Amino acid sequence: MPRSIESWKINLISVWFGCFFTGLAISQIIPFLPLYIEQLGIAGGDALSIWSGLTFSITFVVSAAVAPLWGSLADRKGRKLMLLRAAFGMGVVILLQAFVTQAWQLLLLRALMGLTSGYIPNAMALVAAQVPRDRSGWALSCVSTGQIGGVILGPMLGGLLADWVGLRMVFIVTAALLLISFLVTLFLIKETGYTPVSKKEKLSGREVFASLDNPKLMLCLFVTTMVIQMCNGSVNPILTLFVRELAPTAENIAFLSGVIAALPGVSALIAAPRLGRLGDRIGTQRILLATMVASLLLLLAMSFVTSATQLGVLRFLLGFADGAMMPAVQTLLVRHSRDNITGRIFGYNQSFMYLGNVAGPLLGAAVSALTGYRWVFFATALVVLLNVLLLRRFYRRPRTLLASTERSSTHSASAAESTKTPR
Repeated sequence: MPRSIESWKINLISVWFGCFFTGLAISQIIPFLPLYIEQLGIAGGDALSIWSGLTFSITFVVSAAVAPLWGSLADRKGRKLMLLRAAFGMGVVILLQAFVTQAWQLLLLRALMGLTSGYIPNAMALVAAQVPRDRSGWALSCVSTGQIGGVILGPMLGGLLADWVGLRMVFIVTAALLLISFLVTLFLIKETGYTPVSKKEKLSGREVFASLDNPKLMLCLFVTTMVIQMCNGSVNPILTLFVRELAPTAENIAFLSGVIAALPGVSALIAAPRLGRLGDRIGTQRILLATMVASLLLLLAMSFVTSATQLGVLRFLLGFADGAMMPAVQTLLVRHSRDNITGRIFGYNQSFMYLGNVAGPLLGAAVSALTGYRWVFFATALVVLLNVLLLRRFYRRPRTLLASTERSSTHSASAAESTKTPR
């Protein structure tokens, strides 16, 4: 048993570093894509905006389409293999992006990048499969801090590299970081206790949901994932413009906007492990509902701010909720499903996450164009409210009481527990 415990802890630390380097690698490219596209010969405001939007979105669209396929393959071949595939594949594709000469080549490689994605969801699935159920909330929250930390530092590192060595070198350094993720995964992560699902035993999508105790809740959690990503992304298209409206005399608008954009990530790093551990104690669903209500109120408050300082304070507070929501959803996915379909469930969830990444900026851009910047916060809060009502409607405890069983429990023991008279 001590060796087993040591194994999952080593895996947890290794996965954290893998997710950190992956988040760092991906996020340091995104802010400079429009500049890179401009260097490739796309001139004019409208053309540049269209090409930038397509180049940014196509990765998430392709990723959303293939995520369930990678999840199914993870259940059959193992999560470690999927981690190696994602780290190596994305590293090669991003390296090639440093040598493109036309915008359509970059667009094609960004689509291929979506096809090779999937490191972080498979890392989550691997941790979920090996960590004891009663510590899954804390463990998944810890892993999420790796990704959050990488996403926060990525744009700053990318900006420094772009100024010092040029935009193309940013892609080469990014590929090197993904190589580090590949090596960490290859040599440090050990996938123990994994039972492959044969092709004959593989369930269809309908059978996967039929095997769940509460399939409506699972769908609701998928939608919640999409809503969380929409909330994070809806403000992105208008944040700099809104900050400029709040502080018209400020000379460092770009820096000020960057700080305000990064503040939620800082507080999320602080909150995620603590709220994950609290969720293991008092119930993850309570943490999820409480943080969603808190984010709703904070979004409403943001629509009334009169200064950039007020906006920064509210976004910092929003980060405490952000740091808990996604790990809480992932913990509930684990506790309401079984090991042989974990990869599929996380794959479906990842598809909804990518859809949220696309829908969020579209929502923000559309609402701001029609009604103004402040209404973006109102619209986002309304989406959160609808999701809270949906969660309240469909949440109930699973009949098999998966949350209270240990990872080593047999199927028969779980079935016996479900026959006990409920209190």
